[in-house]
Amino acid sequence: MSEVRRHDLLDPAPTLLPEDHPDVLARAELGAGADAVSVLTAHPASSYLWAAFSRGALGTGTPEGALAAYAYARTGYHRGLDALRKAGWRGQGPIPTGHLPNQGFLLSVLALEQAAAAIGEIDEAERCERLLLNSGTTAAEVAGLLL
Repeated sequence: MSEVRRHDLLDPAPTLLPEDHPDVLARAELGAGADAVSVLTAHPASSYLWAAFSRGALGTGTPEGALAAYAYARTGYHRGLDALRKAGWRGQGPIPTGHLPNQGFLLSVLALEQAAAAIGEIDEAERCERLLLNSGTTAAEVAGLLL
């Protein structure tokens, strides 16, 4: 079971995505050796995979790669927002990094921060950094998650 940090009773409760979230299924299939494109096609709501594609595109070091990374990261971010809202998140409160199903969304936010910075969207990069902080984590902590 995932670790959930204690919180003040007056603050919003931590949001935990369900254990059957597409990120969990996608990670299991990748771990079993499935092709990433096939897995993403089967699980398009997987923020984890969109974040992975974003990091790969950004890693090319090209302007085209940065633009592709931005598009991938925004897709993962929005798919994650949809899942969080469905799980009861109302735009604030902790999204624990220790809970595996939450990690794809957090990785997408980090990927969006990095891709936005790479294409000069500094305001968006700063918003992403604030979102991570407001979610109870940091860019450095999210970067430490296995991807």
